[in-house]
Amino acid sequence: MEWIKIFQTDILDGDDFIKRIEASGRTFCAVKTQGEIFVIQNKCPHAGADLSLGWCKNGNIVCPYHRHEFDLNTGRGLLGQGNYVHTYPTEVREDGIYLGLKESWWKFW
Repeated sequence: MEWIKIFQTDILDGDDFIKRIEASGRTFCAVKTQGEIFVIQNKCPHAGADLSLGWCKNGNIVCPYHRHEFDLNTGRGLLGQGNYVHTYPTEVREDGIYLGLKESWWKFW
């Protein structure tokens, strides 16, 4: 697993947020809510909306286009939506908050 620093730890003291971030040449949606940091794919699978423009509701991120909701822990859409978003592990360390990305097999060749 490749770990990439995405924030300083002092961000945990501030207000909740939803931000578009870039790491390892890819775009993600970072969400801070109720003292926790979550990272999910930034593109809604339903219509391609930028999820970083959405909002949080009951532990879900809500898509700004058609109001599809996705659980921040599992990535699952609400019952009946039939879709999901990818979630990524985060880790709080002394020197910052890190995003975990699986290394691609082609990096080894």
